[in-house]
Amino acid sequence: MLKVSEVNTFVGKKKITSKINFEISLGEVVGLIGPNGAGKTTIMKTILGVMKFTGQIYLNHAVVTENNHQALSKVGALIEHPAIYPYLSGRENLALYAHDQEDCQQIISLLQMSAYIDKKCKGYSLGMKQKLGIAITLLNKPKLVILDEPLNGLDVEATIVVRKIIVKYANEGTTFLISSHILSELQKVMTRIILINHGEIVVDQKISDFNRQNRPQYQVQTDNNELTAQLLQTNQIQFQQVNDDLVVAQADLFAIQDLLYQQRQHFIKLAPIAISFEQLIINELNRQRGEKDAK
Repeated sequence: MLKVSEVNTFVGKKKITSKINFEISLGEVVGLIGPNGAGKTTIMKTILGVMKFTGQIYLNHAVVTENNHQALSKVGALIEHPAIYPYLSGRENLALYAHDQEDCQQIISLLQMSAYIDKKCKGYSLGMKQKLGIAITLLNKPKLVILDEPLNGLDVEATIVVRKIIVKYANEGTTFLISSHILSELQKVMTRIILINHGEIVVDQKISDFNRQNRPQYQVQTDNNELTAQLLQTNQIQFQQVNDDLVVAQADLFAIQDLLYQQRQHFIKLAPIAISFEQLIINELNRQRGEKDAK
């Protein structure tokens, strides 16, 4: 559906992103993740042909350039702030873009906007404006939807609604490229992660592979932690000493148990360490930074 090949994006003569390469298939929900200033919004704007760039961008095999946006006819996008007219009602804003009134009404119902859709947008709250912006991106059955911080200003109920809509449209074949700082919510819908830092892609993986790669860990204490640490070191089992605990990978637990049995030692503490998705991202960025510094 989308192919980005060797793309460098510029503001003036300053290069913002470097050698961006990725492909997205139909129905994928791809999370574009990275620190502030990493280049996420820049990449989205580049795909939409509004930034100066070198390289190639293809949408469904059609070329996107700065001057040729024909390929974008089946793309819905919400970048930064919803583009709405405050003195029109929500319905009138939608009517400016809608080709099919039935489709328009379905989106209003899905996003639970019926109670205020006919009121002037100047009186909308931040969350109401955000839902209207999302509604505009979903009009006319787009093949690709690009969302930059779509959960901004949404309460818990609205966040759940938007999450369900993303899954529904993805199951029907719509492709999503989403950037969000609310990683716990993004994790629930995305099928792939693209992690960007300093204008470069550092991770491009299926979310299942990324989670598997970051192995679960356990806190361990035994009858004799000092002896246990020596055993692990001798048998080349990786561990960390954190206060009174030894932190080990879940995959090594059976081997550790066998070693302890041979030495007549026992676990007196065995507790899983819950690592949030946010922490996994931070760990990966730190790992990438360490590798870069080592070079």
